[in-house]
Amino acid sequence: MDTPPLHIAMFPWFAMGHLTPYLHLSNKLAKRGNRISFFIPKRTQTKLEQFNHYPHLITFFPINVPHVDGLPHGAETTSDVSFSLGPLIMTAMDRTEKDIELLLIDLNPQIVFFDFTYWLPNMTRRLGIKSFQYLIVNPATISYTTSPPRMRHSGNITEVDLMQPPIGYPVSSIKLHAHEAKFLAWKRNWEFGSGVLFYDRMYNGLCLSDAIGFKGCREIEGPYVEYLEDQFGKPVLLSGPVLPEPPNNVLEEKWAQWLGGFKDGSVVYCALGSEWVLPQDQFQELLLGLELTGLPFLAILKPPIGFETIESALPEGFKERVQGRGIAHSGWIQQQLILEHPSVGCFISHCGAGSLTEGLINKCQIVLLPHIDADHVVNARMMGGNLKVGVEVEKGEEDGLFTKGSVCKAVKIVMDDESEVGREARANHTKVRNLLLSQNLETACVDGFCQKLQDLLR
Repeated sequence: MDTPPLHIAMFPWFAMGHLTPYLHLSNKLAKRGNRISFFIPKRTQTKLEQFNHYPHLITFFPINVPHVDGLPHGAETTSDVSFSLGPLIMTAMDRTEKDIELLLIDLNPQIVFFDFTYWLPNMTRRLGIKSFQYLIVNPATISYTTSPPRMRHSGNITEVDLMQPPIGYPVSSIKLHAHEAKFLAWKRNWEFGSGVLFYDRMYNGLCLSDAIGFKGCREIEGPYVEYLEDQFGKPVLLSGPVLPEPPNNVLEEKWAQWLGGFKDGSVVYCALGSEWVLPQDQFQELLLGLELTGLPFLAILKPPIGFETIESALPEGFKERVQGRGIAHSGWIQQQLILEHPSVGCFISHCGAGSLTEGLINKCQIVLLPHIDADHVVNARMMGGNLKVGVEVEKGEEDGLFTKGSVCKAVKIVMDDESEVGREARANHTKVRNLLLSQNLETACVDGFCQKLQDLLR
């Protein structure tokens, strides 16, 4: 039976790492004839317009982001400010509540997708609209950090408690190291906009929304989805892997030429995301570790803390020693096209969800170097310990520091045909890659997702 198309509003957190995946999903939904009203900070709209593949069905509605004391004038998203000012962007987003209500009254969508604006479900309920908390982090992470057993814990939850998964957690191989649990304990007391703690904001949304959603497929995320459905007593839907659309441009000539100078599968590509700024000692250990591999490498990094440029922070003599085979570069790069290049044989990832997906659908082997944030860490354990599709860089248990030796070791393992661990990671990576790229998987997932959204309206 044919169902009429849905009208969905999208209201993601004002960060490029959230706006972009929401738009990728909007494209998948619009491809099936659904209409999307996408709420976006006014000056950020131009950055995303090129990724809107269905402009006749996806309409941007620019939002005026109110000024909050302490923010630079004109700041709209987290990419406009330092990490420490992120909570003020959240406060600004909370202050759009009245404007959002007027927009929803005017547009009257059937469902609103949101992530951090926990106040939205009470508003949509009054307006007769369904609320859908769509999170870009893995369901394994939410199950670990924000499930009822964790959030209803009486008294102070300790770092030792946080090293172990909560009661009923479906996969025993996912645990935190001491330094990761310490960070998570700190983050549980982190105020994230308008005097609300970060995890309370997430948990309230999970409790109040009509349903919860994630990127992914049952074949990989199934156990965590069942756990969350049981814990929250509501539908948990998966939108499919939401694979990035193939790029419609070609690799920049300078990178194509440089990569073309090396044999297939020999280059190590390292990229730690747009927001991770390393201290100088870790920045140098990473580069020295890449040098130590003896392999050609391309490292895309932010200048370390306290430095304006990459060049000013390089280890002594490094540039001369790696001349012709190693590059450390800052700035945006065409990551999808780099990962597809036949010369690239290894990808060192900070374990953000989007980067890992890009790594999994390409043939290069994966080295996991997670950022301290819980979702990156849980992603790394899931990929390295549970699915065994990559090798994680060893870090100090208490201080969380990696060394040039531990970086080199992880790369050598995945690149070595003789290594048993490397062989297992390569075989498992191939299986997951074939699953994600199989012709029917994403189509079936997105079709099923649309049907379940229709079911919510009944």
